[in-house]
Amino acid sequence: MLLKKKNNLLLLFFAFTFCAFAQKAVSVYKTDGLLKRINNKSDTIYVVNFWATWCKPCVAELPEFEKFNKQNKTRIVKVLLVSMDFKEDMDKKLVPFLEKNKYSMECILLDEVNGNDFINKINLKWSGAIPATLFTTQNKSKEHFLEKKLSLEMLNETLSAF
Repeated sequence: MLLKKKNNLLLLFFAFTFCAFAQKAVSVYKTDGLLKRINNKSDTIYVVNFWATWCKPCVAELPEFEKFNKQNKTRIVKVLLVSMDFKEDMDKKLVPFLEKNKYSMECILLDEVNGNDFINKINLKWSGAIPATLFTTQNKSKEHFLEKKLSLEMLNETLSAF
Protein backbone atom coordinates (compact mmCIF):
# COMPACT_ATOMS: atom_id res chain seq x y z
CA MET A 1 0.00 0.00 0.00
CA LEU A 2 2.84 2.38 0.91
CA LEU A 3 4.61 1.60 -2.38
CA LYS A 4 1.44 2.35 -4.34
CA LYS A 5 1.09 5.75 -2.60
CA LYS A 6 4.73 6.57 -3.37
CA ASN A 7 4.23 5.65 -7.04
CA ASN A 8 1.10 7.80 -7.21
CA LEU A 9 2.94 10.73 -5.64
CA LEU A 10 5.81 10.27 -8.07
CA LEU A 11 3.43 10.25 -11.05
CA LEU A 12 1.68 13.34 -9.73
CA PHE A 13 5.05 15.11 -9.30
CA PHE A 14 6.05 14.32 -12.91
CA ALA A 15 2.67 15.46 -14.23
CA PHE A 16 2.95 18.83 -12.44
CA THR A 17 6.57 19.21 -13.53
CA PHE A 18 5.66 18.54 -17.17
CA CYS A 19 2.81 21.06 -17.06
CA ALA A 20 5.03 23.70 -15.50
CA PHE A 21 7.69 23.33 -18.20
CA ALA A 22 5.21 23.01 -21.05
CA GLN A 23 3.74 26.44 -20.36
CA LYS A 24 5.38 29.32 -22.21
CA ALA A 25 6.91 31.75 -19.73
CA VAL A 26 6.05 35.41 -20.20
CA SER A 27 7.80 38.04 -18.11
CA VAL A 28 6.03 41.23 -17.12
CA TYR A 29 7.92 44.51 -17.50
CA LYS A 30 7.28 48.18 -16.94
CA THR A 31 8.67 50.56 -19.58
CA ASP A 32 11.78 51.47 -17.57
CA GLY A 33 12.65 47.79 -17.14
CA LEU A 34 12.24 47.15 -20.87
CA LEU A 35 14.42 50.14 -21.75
CA LYS A 36 17.10 49.07 -19.30
CA ARG A 37 17.11 45.62 -20.90
CA ILE A 38 17.41 46.76 -24.52
CA ASN A 39 19.66 49.79 -23.94
CA ASN A 40 22.50 47.81 -22.43
CA LYS A 41 26.20 47.91 -23.21
CA SER A 42 26.26 44.63 -25.17
CA ASP A 43 26.81 44.36 -28.91
CA THR A 44 23.39 42.76 -29.37
CA ILE A 45 21.00 44.19 -31.94
CA TYR A 46 17.53 44.12 -30.42
CA VAL A 47 14.54 43.72 -32.70
CA VAL A 48 11.64 44.68 -30.46
CA ASN A 49 8.18 44.03 -31.87
CA PHE A 50 5.17 45.67 -30.19
CA TRP A 51 2.03 43.65 -30.83
CA ALA A 52 -1.15 42.20 -29.27
CA THR A 53 -3.21 39.05 -29.69
CA TRP A 54 -6.25 41.19 -30.62
CA CYS A 55 -4.39 42.98 -33.46
CA LYS A 56 -4.89 41.14 -36.78
CA PRO A 57 -1.89 42.67 -38.63
CA CYS A 58 0.29 41.94 -35.58
CA VAL A 59 -0.73 38.29 -35.47
CA ALA A 60 -0.29 38.01 -39.24
CA GLU A 61 3.34 39.18 -39.10
CA LEU A 62 4.47 36.95 -36.20
CA PRO A 63 5.34 33.96 -38.43
CA GLU A 64 7.71 36.29 -40.32
CA PHE A 65 9.39 37.23 -37.04
CA GLU A 66 9.65 33.55 -36.13
CA LYS A 67 11.45 32.80 -39.42
CA PHE A 68 13.66 35.86 -38.93
CA ASN A 69 14.50 34.74 -35.39
CA LYS A 70 15.47 31.25 -36.57
CA GLN A 71 17.61 32.68 -39.40
CA ASN A 72 19.55 34.82 -36.93
CA LYS A 73 20.13 32.34 -34.08
CA THR A 74 23.89 32.39 -34.64
CA ARG A 75 24.14 36.19 -34.87
CA ILE A 76 24.06 38.82 -32.15
CA VAL A 77 20.41 39.53 -32.84
CA LYS A 78 17.73 39.21 -30.17
CA VAL A 79 14.07 39.23 -31.22
CA LEU A 80 11.86 40.34 -28.37
CA LEU A 81 8.08 40.30 -28.64
CA VAL A 82 6.45 42.93 -26.46
CA SER A 83 2.79 42.17 -25.94
CA MET A 84 0.42 45.06 -25.42
CA ASP A 85 -2.31 42.74 -24.15
CA PHE A 86 -3.87 43.46 -20.78
CA LYS A 87 -2.06 41.89 -17.85
CA GLU A 88 -5.23 40.14 -16.71
CA ASP A 89 -5.40 38.37 -20.12
CA MET A 90 -1.89 36.94 -19.90
CA ASP A 91 -2.80 33.45 -18.70
CA LYS A 92 -6.05 33.03 -20.60
CA LYS A 93 -5.15 34.64 -23.96
CA LEU A 94 -1.46 35.47 -24.40
CA VAL A 95 0.22 32.32 -23.09
CA PRO A 96 -2.21 29.94 -24.86
CA PHE A 97 -1.70 31.90 -28.11
CA LEU A 98 2.10 31.58 -27.87
CA GLU A 99 1.89 27.88 -27.00
CA LYS A 100 -0.58 27.10 -29.79
CA ASN A 101 1.67 28.73 -32.38
CA LYS A 102 4.90 27.30 -30.88
CA TYR A 103 6.77 30.60 -31.07
CA SER A 104 10.36 30.31 -29.88
CA MET A 105 10.93 34.04 -29.46
CA GLU A 106 11.03 35.54 -26.02
CA CYS A 107 7.83 37.37 -25.17
CA ILE A 108 7.24 39.92 -22.46
CA LEU A 109 4.08 41.72 -21.49
CA LEU A 110 4.33 45.49 -21.14
CA ASP A 111 2.36 46.36 -18.03
CA GLU A 112 1.43 49.96 -18.71
CA VAL A 113 -1.99 51.57 -18.84
CA ASN A 114 -1.41 55.10 -20.08
CA GLY A 115 0.28 55.26 -23.49
CA ASN A 116 1.28 58.86 -22.86
CA ASP A 117 3.60 57.59 -20.15
CA PHE A 118 5.62 55.19 -22.30
CA ILE A 119 5.20 55.71 -26.06
CA ASN A 120 7.67 58.61 -26.34
CA LYS A 121 10.13 56.78 -24.09
CA ILE A 122 10.24 53.95 -26.63
CA ASN A 123 10.57 56.18 -29.69
CA LEU A 124 9.57 59.77 -30.45
CA LYS A 125 8.33 58.70 -33.91
CA TRP A 126 5.82 56.24 -32.47
CA SER A 127 2.17 57.31 -32.63
CA GLY A 128 1.21 54.35 -30.44
CA ALA A 129 -0.19 52.25 -33.28
CA ILE A 130 0.72 48.56 -33.54
CA PRO A 131 2.33 46.61 -35.03
CA ALA A 132 5.49 48.56 -34.48
CA THR A 133 9.10 47.41 -34.43
CA LEU A 134 12.22 48.97 -32.99
CA PHE A 135 15.70 47.93 -34.14
CA THR A 136 18.22 49.22 -31.63
CA THR A 137 21.84 48.82 -30.54
CA GLN A 138 23.97 49.86 -27.57
CA ASN A 139 22.32 52.72 -25.70
CA LYS A 140 20.37 53.64 -28.84
CA SER A 141 23.62 54.46 -30.65
CA LYS A 142 21.83 53.25 -33.75
CA GLU A 143 18.12 52.68 -34.07
CA HIS A 144 15.39 52.37 -36.64
CA PHE A 145 11.66 52.43 -35.93
CA LEU A 146 8.95 51.03 -38.20
CA GLU A 147 5.26 51.47 -37.50
CA LYS A 148 3.71 48.92 -39.86
CA LYS A 149 3.32 45.23 -40.58
CA LEU A 150 6.67 43.74 -41.63
CA SER A 151 7.61 40.91 -43.96
CA LEU A 152 10.67 38.69 -43.65
CA GLU A 153 12.24 40.64 -46.50
CA MET A 154 11.72 43.98 -44.72
CA LEU A 155 13.14 42.56 -41.49
CA ASN A 156 16.25 41.35 -43.31
CA GLU A 157 16.70 44.63 -45.19
CA THR A 158 16.49 46.65 -41.98
CA LEU A 159 18.93 44.32 -40.21
CA SER A 160 21.36 44.65 -43.14
CA ALA A 161 21.45 48.42 -42.55
CA PHE A 162 22.93 47.71 -39.13
